[in-house]
Amino acid sequence: MIVVIDYGMGNLRSAQKGLEKAGHTAMISSDPSDLERADGIVLPGVGAFKDCFDGLRERGFVDPLLAAVNGGRPLLGICVGMQMLFEWGEEGEGSPGLGILPGTVVRFSDAQVMGLKVPHMGWNELEPVDGRPCPLFTYLDQGSYVYFVHSYYARPSEDELIYATTNYGIDFPAVVGRGHVFGAQFHPEKSQSVGIGILKAFGEYVQKQSASATIRAY
Repeated sequence: MIVVIDYGMGNLRSAQKGLEKAGHTAMISSDPSDLERADGIVLPGVGAFKDCFDGLRERGFVDPLLAAVNGGRPLLGICVGMQMLFEWGEEGEGSPGLGILPGTVVRFSDAQVMGLKVPHMGWNELEPVDGRPCPLFTYLDQGSYVYFVHSYYARPSEDELIYATTNYGIDFPAVVGRGHVFGAQFHPEKSQSVGIGILKAFGEYVQKQSASATIRAY
């Protein structure tokens, strides 16, 4: 079972429906204890970084989520959900993030200087990093486009965290991750067949990790 975290923000039903369309069972939960039983976790997010993180903390999800990740549970962050994987977001007065990945989240100031509109909204091409395979790309074709809606982007402290980039005035990370933790700045659930393929690949990765954990338990 994949749990989609309900902390008061995000396209919850869209994320759930996307996973179901990809052939995986998913439930929306506002109960942090459900993370203990989850095979995989999706952290969605729409809105301001601080509002999202405050909602996550106020509903008691921060510690159970970190415990689940430390216990090996696969995690996929979407949009602001991806941004919260990092240590700090500069939006507004600034806010700490989950600190699962090292780095910060910053505004598209460079894009504005180049005359591009912020927020960045629309379809952009995913450009996987050569020599850095990602489990989410199992069904990804070269030249695939996905849908973005955001004003801020992640600036990881380590280049090795970047699985794919896209360009909006500047190159910025579109998919990040380490080990069993992944983040997508775009919305897979709004990215038609390409996004469904990414959710399908994540679900299959969750199944493999769950099966391996079961075998190790015996």
